[in-house]
Amino acid sequence: MSAPAAGEPIFEIRNLVKHFPLSRGVILQRDRAIVHAVDDVSFDVRRGETLGIVGETGCGKSTTARLMLRLLDPTSGTIAFEGEDITRARRAHIKRLRREMQMIFQDPYSSLNPRKTVGAIISEPYVIHKVAGGGLERKRRVQGLMEQVGLNPEHYNRLPHEFSGGQRQRIGVARAIALDPKIIVADEPVSALDVSIQAQILNLLRGLQRDLGLTIVFIAHDLSVVRHMCDRIAVMYLGKIVELAPSADLYSRPLHPYTGALLSAVPVPDPTARGRRRQILVGDMPSPTNPPAACRFHTRCPNAVAGHCDVDEPPLESKGGPALAACHYPLSTDDATALAGAVHSK
Repeated sequence: MSAPAAGEPIFEIRNLVKHFPLSRGVILQRDRAIVHAVDDVSFDVRRGETLGIVGETGCGKSTTARLMLRLLDPTSGTIAFEGEDITRARRAHIKRLRREMQMIFQDPYSSLNPRKTVGAIISEPYVIHKVAGGGLERKRRVQGLMEQVGLNPEHYNRLPHEFSGGQRQRIGVARAIALDPKIIVADEPVSALDVSIQAQILNLLRGLQRDLGLTIVFIAHDLSVVRHMCDRIAVMYLGKIVELAPSADLYSRPLHPYTGALLSAVPVPDPTARGRRRQILVGDMPSPTNPPAACRFHTRCPNAVAGHCDVDEPPLESKGGPALAACHYPLSTDDATALAGAVHSK
């Protein structure tokens, strides 16, 4: 099968669901509860783009990523990679596909084996997939990867504890690009790093995307981090996508009240700027074991209308432009501008 042209979907996710059963009693099968981690999520990832997935902790971002790469089996729904349905693909086939799709994990400390040298860690994909020839050829390739991500190739035999957090994440990036994948899923790759180091890793990923023609799915909980990184952004809340929009549109004209609240919380150089307004959400995110009926955000939404938002679930649909939102009462232009404030013009 030939690769899709630029802009065509490389991943197509349809009605994706992942439920985790929980046992509340001593007897395992008694009083089983269900965690609705991902519930009826649909989106495409276009070839060559960076798609951001953002939301609060526990909203289902990382679970969605692991489902895409078949690190988890979905409860229902379909996952297609380059037009091929891989939802129920066998393990051997998934292993072959893993050469095309790789992941960068959140924690640069626990994602690296502390007993292995950096050279062994980065060369592991070559060993698993039986590529890159013998030891000398493999070492040459690994040192080339280290140099490509900004590490000293002479540190090939060092252990992970001898590197800083930012350097360890560069090791993870080198491991991810070793097999020349088509898509990389980066699961909060900078959340454990200092702000100054975050910018370096983000610039590294953008440079690699340009040089290698990568597609990136970038997961974060902070909208300010993904602002310059992503072409499109999906906002998740309690297992659902509530807004999916081009980055510029989402920052300048958010549609969903939850997106507006997230944007209003993004720090700006002058938080007292004229027109800047904060939207403080009341209460906590409901439990994913007992999510609210209909619109899941209605229990915290300032625009919710009783008898509508708590009865009819809003579909994720266009509101007159390229942006999609799952909301019966999207933000007005004035409200969107006030909540976004100076964020989009920084």
